[in-house]
Amino acid sequence: MTTPALLPLSGRRIPPLNLGPPSFPHHRATLRLSEKFILLLILSAFITLCFGAFFFLPDSSKHKRFDLGLEDVLIPHVDAGKGAKNPGVFLIHGPDEHRHREEEERLRNKIRADHEKALEEAKEKLRKSREEIRAEIQTEKNKVVQEMKIKENKPLPPVPIPNLVGISGGDPEDSDIREKREKIKEMMKHAWDNYRTYGWGHNELRPIARKGHSPNIFGSSQMGATIVDALDTLYIMGLHAEFLDGQRWIEDNLDFSVNSEVSVFEVNIRFIGGLLAAYYLSGEEIFKIKAVQLAEKLLPAFNTPTGIPWAMVNLKSGVGRNWGWASAGSSILAEFGTLHMEFMHLSYLTGDLIYYKKVMHIRKLLQKMDRPNGLYPNYLNPRTGRWGQYHTSVGGLGDSFYEYLLKAWLMSDKTDHEARKMYDDAIEAIEKHLIKKSRGGLVFIGEWKNGHLEKKMGHLACFAGGMFALGADGSRTDKAGHYLELGAEIARTCHESYDRTALKLGPESFKFDGAVEAVAVRQAEKYYILRPEVIETYWYLWRFTHDPRYRQWGWEAALAIEKYCRVSGGFSGVKDVYSSTPTHDDVQQSFFLAETLKYLYLLFSGDDLLPLDHWVFNTEAHPLPVLHLANTTLSGNPAVR
Repeated sequence: MTTPALLPLSGRRIPPLNLGPPSFPHHRATLRLSEKFILLLILSAFITLCFGAFFFLPDSSKHKRFDLGLEDVLIPHVDAGKGAKNPGVFLIHGPDEHRHREEEERLRNKIRADHEKALEEAKEKLRKSREEIRAEIQTEKNKVVQEMKIKENKPLPPVPIPNLVGISGGDPEDSDIREKREKIKEMMKHAWDNYRTYGWGHNELRPIARKGHSPNIFGSSQMGATIVDALDTLYIMGLHAEFLDGQRWIEDNLDFSVNSEVSVFEVNIRFIGGLLAAYYLSGEEIFKIKAVQLAEKLLPAFNTPTGIPWAMVNLKSGVGRNWGWASAGSSILAEFGTLHMEFMHLSYLTGDLIYYKKVMHIRKLLQKMDRPNGLYPNYLNPRTGRWGQYHTSVGGLGDSFYEYLLKAWLMSDKTDHEARKMYDDAIEAIEKHLIKKSRGGLVFIGEWKNGHLEKKMGHLACFAGGMFALGADGSRTDKAGHYLELGAEIARTCHESYDRTALKLGPESFKFDGAVEAVAVRQAEKYYILRPEVIETYWYLWRFTHDPRYRQWGWEAALAIEKYCRVSGGFSGVKDVYSSTPTHDDVQQSFFLAETLKYLYLLFSGDDLLPLDHWVFNTEAHPLPVLHLANTTLSGNPAVR
């Protein structure tokens, strides 16, 4: 899930020298580079000559000589008359004064030989053509690039991989369900193929303009967000040729040493989450290596007085900052609270506790803070450690914080009892203060703002139906049935928000005011940008209940996306779900491939595909395996201990 305010509101390759005709300006720049190279060689030879000449000067002081004997030592000179050390004078003592003169002569001879060799090399360079010199320069560049790639892709220490169950299969027995699953797969291929054709390497795609697109959350660089985000969906669907295309691009082009300011939250859930999932599913080491490289680039974001990370960080300089609109420069709960899953896996895979310590520090700080009505405000100042504006939401700005408390417990094989307690405390406060029932009988989650409850629910908050169902087992005082039913009620409300539109697609947010229920009122809230949260909840409810209505509702949403969002160049969001002739926003979000289509595919697959007792999905739908840390086979990793 992606905070709405954050949306639009390489072994590295060095290009070869251009050897075009001499009349072109860029060619002249190339010639200047070669001439500088020759001058540099001559200058270095001259410096060597001057440096060597120094050794041929007469030795004017026996108290200042170069000592080259391994057995000789420099010791402070002691004045026998005063019995005190003179720190400014050093004498050289050795077994044989004659040996020093031989060593000095040997050094002079070596410098003379090096000097003559440098002059010969310079003469040799001058005899070569410009083309030969350019070729040598390019060869040296390629050598440096290759050495950098080898260094960057150095394998990490091996660790035991958890038992991976259900990474393929899930073929439904029912032919109708099988056809629906194949249709979802075809939609994925349409989205991917068009991105491959028109936006390859860019972060996202403009399917109508048929060109690349990048929101500010990814900075100014082409980091291939859609490639990384879609990898595990391609693998799960059996689209292995497409998966290999993405893998090759990552091996050759994905470079994090760029002068680009990115969202810590977004690159964590999409890039690190996507790379880790691709690694676990495929076993390809390159994905783990790239995930760790990126994680190292994010660590400077935690350099704040409180350890609460900045929202944005420059991948090259490490300089961080927060969004200007976020309550006087505060950090956002859903952002700094949605790092735990990925960072725990990073510590597990690398044996480096730094990632574990960073996220556990956040948790400990939050535990110490007072919470108004038991609720977590959405803003926290990273300098003062105090809450910002008292605004609480289970939708945008707050959503995935609560999700990760539950999933930290699940991912730990239900041994992280601290996380489970924080989750239980939070949802009890949410149910008491934010969850209400409308006059028409629809259960919704409002937002606490400026001292009162705003009766509005966002599309992002619709994920909570699935969260309540997922957390039902293990809840306090035998309330599993209650939370499963609460999840079902949220799913029904969110379905109504879809069903009450002309396109049968849900708006960004919807109100419950008087006669208006589950309907968007403001024009700025009527858009649909291919979001997954409602379908995500359908899938979780299907897994836990096998009630056929969830597949029916999911198929209705899939048909609506196919009818109104599909264009010849991919899939696009729409600006008004209440208009029967919608206008497209011309953006194919990366999360459409990572989440929406994946959840639809899983909805029409068997439960043996990525079973929930073995896998936990991060907030971008990237599956990460449960870490059975009690298993002694994993105890060799220091991060586990």
